[in-house]
Amino acid sequence: MNASFFTPAIAFAAVSFFLGELGDGLNIFQGIYLVNIGWNESAIGIALSLMGFTALVCQTFAGDFIDKTSLDRRTIIVVAATMTACSALAVLFVREGNQDHMLMYITKVVEGLASSFIAPCLAALTMALFGPHEFDTVMANNTVWGHIGSAISAILAGGLAFIFYPKIKICFYVIGLSALCAIICVKFIPEGDQLMGRGFHSSKQNESDESKMFEGTFTGTQSEMPKAASYLSVIFANANVLLVLGELMSNNGNNNGDDDGENEASRSAIPLIAGAILLAQATMTIATWLGDYYTKRGVGRKILFLSGLVTLPIRCALVIYWKDAGNAFLLSTQILDGVGGGFIGLLHPYIVADITFGSGRFNLIMGLTASCFGLGATMSNFLGQMVVEKMGHLASLQGSLVLSLIPIIIFVIFMPETIHTRGKKKVEEVLIDSPDAGDYVLA
Repeated sequence: MNASFFTPAIAFAAVSFFLGELGDGLNIFQGIYLVNIGWNESAIGIALSLMGFTALVCQTFAGDFIDKTSLDRRTIIVVAATMTACSALAVLFVREGNQDHMLMYITKVVEGLASSFIAPCLAALTMALFGPHEFDTVMANNTVWGHIGSAISAILAGGLAFIFYPKIKICFYVIGLSALCAIICVKFIPEGDQLMGRGFHSSKQNESDESKMFEGTFTGTQSEMPKAASYLSVIFANANVLLVLGELMSNNGNNNGDDDGENEASRSAIPLIAGAILLAQATMTIATWLGDYYTKRGVGRKILFLSGLVTLPIRCALVIYWKDAGNAFLLSTQILDGVGGGFIGLLHPYIVADITFGSGRFNLIMGLTASCFGLGATMSNFLGQMVVEKMGHLASLQGSLVLSLIPIIIFVIFMPETIHTRGKKKVEEVLIDSPDAGDYVLA
């Protein structure tokens, strides 16, 4: 492989592409597969929620660790990607019937732990190499390629599942291949400036100064932290919707005679989910590009983020209205999922960088807000599937609809505009009681 071809921007795009193939989409495929071999909805909800809950607990600590560590962040990505792939592939060893729960539960905990480090590491490396002025452009590019990777993985997984049916678990080998390719591409990413990667612009004089930095107390973003957590805590409260959508489309197939048993997933279930993910990821790619386009032209973070939020209740309402209208109508609702995911996924690191740059706590707040995302997703998967089992799909979707209104209200009332505020805080506001405050200056 020609190293000269892998410029830093191309290397970041390649890594984002292959890490995108490790995304949540294949967890949805796992849920459909486990239903197919005899698991009930409650057990599946617990398995998926354990991953989310572990990430919820670990992501803030992962961000803090990435801020403070002297380890090469590229090595952390390699280890995390390997652990994520190995634990995700454990589904291949689950036997027929409603059994081997503990195997899946343990591996989902490991997967949640490992995946907690991937996104903040990638953001830190981007900041470390490109700095605050180019960060938005490169992160937008990374996000676009991540969505493309998720789309390609959906195509591969869905196609393999359909071709090799009923041996549909072959589609999970996509995870292992993606992790291997990501590991190969990571070595082409330069390490960059360690201090810049945590949100500093350093004028480091010697190694002892750098080591003393961690003794300081960084308080400049303390007032923003609870606000950021509140704004973003329930954004992904509708994470259960895609899983319910897949179950509804599978049931539609069963009602048309595709399968003999009511509880057996139809042959088209995973390809339908692949189509849903592909449509959403394609729309996310377009929405991400549009969000970056309008951001560069001065459109505020708040209006774009809010545009993503309002798609959530609309999507839930349409799924409820079209639940018996056929799979084509249900599938079309993924366009709204793509618009919302594209704007929210793009603006999240922008807002965190706006709030935290100069404090040295960029990755900590990235981890904290990611934990808030995880809280909404975890409760959505767990409670949503419990409601499906006890009260049916319609009740689960109605609950998601109500929950999706909460972040809109919070965001409209409390969220300030953050565009053009990055790096504007005075040094004394973000470096209080630090013994080496004079060694670190803002961009």
